[in-house]
Amino acid sequence: MSKNSPLDELERELRGSASRDPEDLDAASARLTERAAGEGLLDVAYATADTPVGPLLVATTPRGLVRAAYPRERPDDVLAELARDVSPRVLESPRELDPVRRELDEYFEGRRRGFDLAIDWRLSHGFRCEALKALVGVRYGATITYSELAQRAGSPRAHRAAGSACGSNPIPIVVPCHRVVRAGGGLGGYGGGVEVKEYLLELEGALKTE
Repeated sequence: MSKNSPLDELERELRGSASRDPEDLDAASARLTERAAGEGLLDVAYATADTPVGPLLVATTPRGLVRAAYPRERPDDVLAELARDVSPRVLESPRELDPVRRELDEYFEGRRRGFDLAIDWRLSHGFRCEALKALVGVRYGATITYSELAQRAGSPRAHRAAGSACGSNPIPIVVPCHRVVRAGGGLGGYGGGVEVKEYLLELEGALKTE
């Protein structure tokens, strides 16, 4: 982001008017977000969602949810990716992410089986994007294999590419790559860690615990 960008100038103006009191800084941040959105300067809003599998950095655009990152990914790296690949106008805004965090809470509490969130697919391209879109149709509590995912995405022989699509999924949980398993019955890999994949499948009743 340029040092002379309108968003930087707006941030300096609002934060400069706040004292060192954290409540004043929070209020200034809220005013910054509201004003930036009103002036068309907020392209990507992000916040942290606390979940049983760790804090997720979630980000949204006017198109929809664009990113959900597990703790394994450094927040600074995720924000740099968003600034590079989506827009440099990235700002923390918990209020903008309230709908996302609410639906995640409902999911982990067992009260939600499907997400009603719009998705911004721009971080995925080509076959990978088609494979991830196909994942949305895999119902709660079900699993499919990588070969089945490739077939659903229109390229039956591209099971390795389907695996790569799952591994690079920028919106895990909401786009449920955890529901894709190996043909032999193994769980396969997962960006959040195999233990997280197992937890999610057990939560959905797709795995039977002893």
